[in-house]
Amino acid sequence: MRADFDMALRFFNTLSRSVQDFVPLDPGGKRVGMYCCGPTVYDFGHIGNFRTFVFADLVRRHLEFRGYQVTHVMNITDVEDKIIRRVRETGETLADYTGRYESAFLADCETLRLRAPHHRPRATDHIGPIIGLIRRLEANGFAYVVDGSVYFSIDRYRGAGRCYGQLLNLDLEQLRTGERVRNDEYAKEAVADFALWKARSPEDGDVFWPSPWGEGRPGWHIECSAMSMQLLGASFDLHLGGEDLVFPHHEDEIAQSEGAAPEGERRPFVKYWLHGAHLLVEGKKMSKSLGNFFTLRDLLERGFSGREIRYLLLSAHYRDSFNFTLDGLAGARTALGRIDECVARLRETAGNTSDEPATSLLDRFTEALDDDLNVSAAWGCVFDWVRDLNRRLDAGALSSAAAAAELAAWQRIDTVFDVANRSEAIAPPEILALVEERQAARKARDFPQADVLRKRLLDAGWLVEDTPKGPRVKRA
Repeated sequence: MRADFDMALRFFNTLSRSVQDFVPLDPGGKRVGMYCCGPTVYDFGHIGNFRTFVFADLVRRHLEFRGYQVTHVMNITDVEDKIIRRVRETGETLADYTGRYESAFLADCETLRLRAPHHRPRATDHIGPIIGLIRRLEANGFAYVVDGSVYFSIDRYRGAGRCYGQLLNLDLEQLRTGERVRNDEYAKEAVADFALWKARSPEDGDVFWPSPWGEGRPGWHIECSAMSMQLLGASFDLHLGGEDLVFPHHEDEIAQSEGAAPEGERRPFVKYWLHGAHLLVEGKKMSKSLGNFFTLRDLLERGFSGREIRYLLLSAHYRDSFNFTLDGLAGARTALGRIDECVARLRETAGNTSDEPATSLLDRFTEALDDDLNVSAAWGCVFDWVRDLNRRLDAGALSSAAAAAELAAWQRIDTVFDVANRSEAIAPPEILALVEERQAARKARDFPQADVLRKRLLDAGWLVEDTPKGPRVKRA
């Protein structure tokens, strides 16, 4: 990226309800702390989960593209109600049950080309810090104990002049202690006081830890606060997640994290909150009963690739609800094919020439993504570039140096999108032999035999194209 590109990077901050210039907390303006709520490992991840994780990957990659030094943390929730229920039903240990789905999740992340977080903390490895955080809330007067469970008191928090309802406007007069949130099965009493520590019950089986309040386990919200602050500090730059987590999960994170600060010290937990919108499948909310519930593995079994799924998940703005369809995946395959073809032609024209990246495409791409990750505009730049280059290549109006510069620009852009064709493998010897045999038939003007050999290549999964510089073979 050119050092003199000084346009401000902007994000929509849920905390301010506005698009703001991104200014890191780091006095040097380079280091960025970023936390993304990770998976709850009770089953295989579905396509809605992965929209959030691809969005987080885009944020990190663009920050790094712009020269920031990102510390990326994504937690693994490996203890909560669903997991405990599954452990009880299967008879497995907690570690065995969650370990299987954690491994599957990590494999899915590799398939989608997600950069590995710098830290991937598990809740069960942070029971000590979780208990320590709850003790600080007790000391500050915001937590109380009932029958071995510990709850956060919203009334006491507000009575101390703190704001509960920073991420959204809450009608607190309508909230009653003990009322339950039906749309969040993890948060037992989140519309009012919420659980920080849950006393052990018979249904928990062997899933419990000792604590100052008796045997039990942490509440869901406190896990993220403890892990994020331990790894990124009491205040950090970015917290990401799906919009379904705004309330109560993220609102409760703010209250318990800021409430744990030493008396007299007021500090923001997170400076910028970014939330991704819901994903629909075939126009409807994803549901197994509707037959539109897809894990990543379901889509791979249907013949789609990880990069096609990644492309489609990157094709809509993160704050827009997105309709994920199988037709859309087919369109992703076509779109990627256009890019692959153009890049292959550039590589052929460039030959062994190398050059600095062309700045025109890079500047337009950067300007688009700096505008709250406007991927539609960024992809528009890419496909305008493809169309223009194809015309110039068709006209023979692109020098090897110019082709090399354009190719270098695309490679820089692909550090953010990461959808390049990694299967541009050298064809195996038997395929290359068929290509040479077909070329010999063409030179001998034995076109019927050349057509037969083309068909054999196609049946083997390879497409041969005749160019002014000779035949070029690629995956069909």
